[in-house]
This record gives sequence, structure tokens and C-alpha cells, in this order.
Amino acid sequence: MSCSSCSTGKDGQPKGCKNNGTCGTDGCNKLTVFDWLSNMSLPNGERPFDFVEVRFKNSRKEFFQNTENLSLSIGDIVATQAQSGHDIGMVTLTGELVRVQMKRKKESFTDVEAPKVYRKASQKDIDIWQKCRDREDEIKKRAREIAIILKLQMKISDVEFQGDGSKATFYYTADERVDFRQLIKDMAKAFGIRIEMRQIGYRQEAQRLGGIGSCGRELCCSTWLTDFRSVSTSAARYQQLSLNPQKLAGQCGKLKCCLNYELDVYVDALKDFPAQDTKLFTEKGLAFCQKTDIFKEMLWFSYKDNPANWHVLSKDQVNEILEKNKKKEKVASLEMYAMEIVVEEKVVFENVVGQDSLTRFDKPKGAGNNNKNKNRNRNRNKNKNKNRNRNQKDA
Repeated sequence: MSCSSCSTGKDGQPKGCKNNGTCGTDGCNKLTVFDWLSNMSLPNGERPFDFVEVRFKNSRKEFFQNTENLSLSIGDIVATQAQSGHDIGMVTLTGELVRVQMKRKKESFTDVEAPKVYRKASQKDIDIWQKCRDREDEIKKRAREIAIILKLQMKISDVEFQGDGSKATFYYTADERVDFRQLIKDMAKAFGIRIEMRQIGYRQEAQRLGGIGSCGRELCCSTWLTDFRSVSTSAARYQQLSLNPQKLAGQCGKLKCCLNYELDVYVDALKDFPAQDTKLFTEKGLAFCQKTDIFKEMLWFSYKDNPANWHVLSKDQVNEILEKNKKKEKVASLEMYAMEIVVEEKVVFENVVGQDSLTRFDKPKGAGNNNKNKNRNRNRNKNKNKNRNRNQKDA
């Protein structure tokens, strides 16, 4: 899906097209929809759907009506209708898939007053648009300084210019209501443009800015997640996770969206599973549940008088004991039902090719000295034998 300019460079480093998501292929953008109907022709007599999907900065997408019957394809830069002036965006979807997307997002494609596509962007439009995009970081930094001077409890996270450069939208997050009337006046005076302030949530901020999660992958909200569902701490309890806010919170500061991914599986598994606070009545004493393993369907119980000694029971065994307890019958002891768990020894290192040591080819310490000593002893013995032979001849 990525373009050819995103390949690695000569030194092995990623080259990248450096177009910030405005390259022609539109393959490396966030929340990109693959047009699997692009190679299929329309039936005879059918007109192409007259709406197109246009993407602006980051993940903001809107639908526009193609009233001029322009020949548009994915990757075209177009000038679209705005409240005042025009905006510049890139076409990300055309054809019948736009109708499907509009139905999914409950957008009306019969509205006469729907915003329209004016024309394909000229080189002049693109140059103005690029200049505005280059100013965004500088203006965002200056706007934050003005907000700090005014002592406003808000965080300006992103700035988006309109395509013609006449207006800038500032996205901010705040815990409480903020009176930013003076801020708008100061920024309009400093930048010479119309200002629009738009408050977003912390999850929307993470979606716009993107990042890397604790799993090592890109954030779900900035790549493929299109809606934000509420996440509660009960999702962590069902999955027996540690209620540590630092581990359960994402980069947005809220609970991670991925806590909901496997929640339904855990809820289904816990339907016929004994509760965590289950108590078993035995003749030996009262037993409490200490630990559960949903996947292996095992529970660990210990007596009230001996909490350090745990006994492993299967889910069916616990349900059997509970049925007897309901009939006011007590089992003899947990030892009658306890399971023996065979602990498999983990192989830390397995020598496959018989090479135990990395220094197996190195000479042992003192090997050179031993050889020298052996040679010296041989020479001494030879000299002694020669001297003996000489003495015998002289005698």
C-alpha cells in the first residue's frame, strides 16, 4: 500500500516521501480505505456516484458533491467549498464506496445544500496551501505562549489552516470551561487571520497527533479505529488485570481502548464460572477462593485457618461442591478433590549442536607455558643423555 518513495535509502535508513500524507498514492495515510471496486466498470446506463470523500489534515474527512462532473481519482488535490473562501484537500475515495461510507456515517446524499467540489487545485492553490502548512508549527508555538501569558488552563494541541490561508482552526483540550475571547483577539492581531477555536477530547487529541503505544505499535485510534467506545474499570476486572492506572491508561490519559477487544470472550467464559468470592463449606473448615484461571478452568482454594496452603480444584469440582453446600451437605475436605499440577521445567538454554562454550576454540589459560616447559624438559633430558654417553666413552 505504500508508495515507492517510502522505500529505504542507500544507508539503510527509511527515506520517506516527506509529503506528510499528501503523496499521490495515499497509501501511508491514517484511516485509509482500500478501493476494491476501482477495477470494476459500472453497468450500462449507470452514472457514477456524484459524491467524493476528501481528506484534510490528519484524519479529518468530509464528503463533497461533484456537481461539475470532474474526472476525479484517488490522490487528486481539489479545492472544496468552505464557510468562507475555499479549502484544499485530497480525494481519498470515489465511486460506490463513498455511498457505503456515507450510509455508515449517516450522511445524507440527497441534500441539495451539501458542500461542493469547486475544481482541481491549480499550482497556485497548492503553493499557498503548502506555505500555510509550513507556518502551522510556528503559529502553534506562539499561540501557546499567548495562552500561558493569559493564564488560561488549556492546551493547544494542533493548528489547521484553511486551504486559502484566510482562517486557522486551533484544536485545544481543557478540563473546564475556558473564556478565550481575549485569546482570540490577541491571536487575530498577531497572525492577521480569522481564528476558530475547537475543543476536542483527549482521545481525539491522540487520534490527531498519533504516536506509539505500550505494545510497540501505532495507536489504534490513529490507524484504524473509527469510533470511541466507553471503557470502564470493570473491563480490567473481568480480565483479572492489575488495577494500576499507569498500566491501564494510554497516551491520552484515559483507559486503553484495547481493554474492550477481548472483553466479550471473558464475559462469555465467566457465565458458568464460580465467582471470585466463592466460599466452600467442608468438615475440615471454611475455604476461600484465592485465585482463578479462566482459560485452564481451575480455581485455588485455601482454608481459613491455613491460608498459605492452596488446593487446586477444577471448575466442575467447585460447582459440584457448591451444589452439595446448597443442600446443606459438607464434603470431607478439599484434599479429596485437589488436583495434582505437573509443573513443566522450562528449558532456559538448549544446546542443539553440541557447542556449550563460545570460547571452545580458544586455548586454555597456561597452555602456551605448558608447551614451553615440556620443550625445556625434553632439551634437558637430551643434554643429560649426551653427557652420560660422553662420560661412558671417556671411561
